Amino acid sequence: MNHRTRFHSPFFAAVIVLPILCSSASLVAIAQDIPAYRDAKRSVEERVADLVARMTLEEKIAQLEGTWQNRGNLKDQSQLFVDEKGGFVPERARVVLKNGLGQMSRPSEQRGPRAMAEFTNTLQKWVKENTRLGIPVLFHEECLHGHAALKGTSYPQAIALASTWDEALIHDVFSAVAGEVRARGAQQCLAPVLDLARDPRWGRTEETYGEDPYLVSHMGLSAIRGFQGNGPGIDKSHVMATAKHFAVHGQPEGGTNVAPGNYSERVIREYFLKPFEAAVKQGHVQTVMASYNEIDGIPSHSNKHLLDDILRHEWGFDGLLVSDYFGITELRTVHNVVGSNAAAAKLALESGVDIELPFAEAYPSLIEQVNQGKVSEELVDRALARVLRSKFLTGLFEDPYVDPDYAENRRTSATRVASGA
Repeated sequence: MNHRTRFHSPFFAAVIVLPILCSSASLVAIAQDIPAYRDAKRSVEERVADLVARMTLEEKIAQLEGTWQNRGNLKDQSQLFVDEKGGFVPERARVVLKNGLGQMSRPSEQRGPRAMAEFTNTLQKWVKENTRLGIPVLFHEECLHGHAALKGTSYPQAIALASTWDEALIHDVFSAVAGEVRARGAQQCLAPVLDLARDPRWGRTEETYGEDPYLVSHMGLSAIRGFQGNGPGIDKSHVMATAKHFAVHGQPEGGTNVAPGNYSERVIREYFLKPFEAAVKQGHVQTVMASYNEIDGIPSHSNKHLLDDILRHEWGFDGLLVSDYFGITELRTVHNVVGSNAAAAKLALESGVDIELPFAEAYPSLIEQVNQGKVSEELVDRALARVLRSKFLTGLFEDPYVDPDYAENRRTSATRVASGA
């Protein structure tokens, strides 16, 4: 047998080909073992559906909950997983965060740029390594006229920015804000305010872009595009914007922040809803926040006609709808339309509120209510899908971490933008 014959014999061909086939099969098997929700090549919809199907009820409800650790929930100190200096306490986290967490409010409090970046990295790493599914946490910040944080860059208030009528300037300001916030580890800003300021007694006029729906719409669109970038995903230089407060919040009876805004639907649609409609249809805003007030006796956090019929079905909003701080429990304590936090949770969820901020005071009751058949798990899954979608769109599953050195230096860069240097 010559060399040519031996090399091309069936035996030697099998010896060569078989390992290749086995290696290929192994690679296919490994690829098949990767959960679909971990596969960045799949669509967001596929990943969301796969992850929802894998989750227990307790894990689902945890994603509909928020926490505000730097303030502390005075009613239940055992829920804190940070110490008095703001340091992460893994022993407490093993109890509090065993099922994961939807959002954390304002991690910047008491922390400068580097400290915030290091804290968000620490929490993301712990959740990734110590929860069953490793679902990252979404962090949000206040950004009305800059990042409201230690060493954050501050720009003129919204009412002053509106007086410029300069859409390009508004875009550039909030693009800089987004970069600063994202560099520190947050992915959502609770801005812009799209309320129409029409009562001087109301104490939030400076947060708005004025009283005219045309001006507010255009300023709001520029801010949203600055915050979010070109889309459809949110890259690591941008954040999700939050259009607030939905709706009819800027002309309350008596001028107080939680007072009713009782106007006809024609007036509401022609004036108060215009900036929000533009934000959804033209700006593709990713997040909307419900308002504290009520309309015709129906609080916004329980107003299905407003939150579901108009916002989602009529306008096509497919993003995340968050509560204002304590807005769900205020259905009981302020508006008196329910008698318990459990009833408030049921009403808010059925009306379309996806996540409770800043603390989980009402939504934890949804576990028992689902088990008792009082609340449909399909409604939980609906809200859950929107929460998870926001985490996929912001790229958290691929890269939840930030560079503390860059966070520290990014603030210097933003300061130069603010000064025009």
